[in-house]
Amino acid sequence: MSKILLVEDNEMNRDMLSRRLMRKKYDVVMAVDGEQGVLMARSEHPDLILMDMSLPVMDGWEATRQIKASPETESIPIIALTAHAMAGDEKNALEAGCDDYDTKPIDLKRLLGKMRAILGKQSQ
Repeated sequence: MSKILLVEDNEMNRDMLSRRLMRKKYDVVMAVDGEQGVLMARSEHPDLILMDMSLPVMDGWEATRQIKASPETESIPIIALTAHAMAGDEKNALEAGCDDYDTKPIDLKRLLGKMRAILGKQSQ
């Protein structure tokens, strides 16, 4: 079973997405801000991180940079989640170290496809 770290400050989004992922047999752990996300990436060693970009304390861009800069967490794939689908956001997410990018509101089928593609690469 793949462990997913969901970093999301919005309680409703966090609750809805975590329940939908658990129904798909993912083990989900959650963080409510970027700083907690960085700490949990180190302590939980998830197979994949779903990172909201607009977070309190430390935003998702900085949290991603810190995770990718640390030897113990740099190989964990990260999918950026953002409601701010502005021109350049995807490029910025990839430059920060994200492995993929998806927009909110979440299209679960599309997101699961991206997750499976990344998790499938890891198991090869």
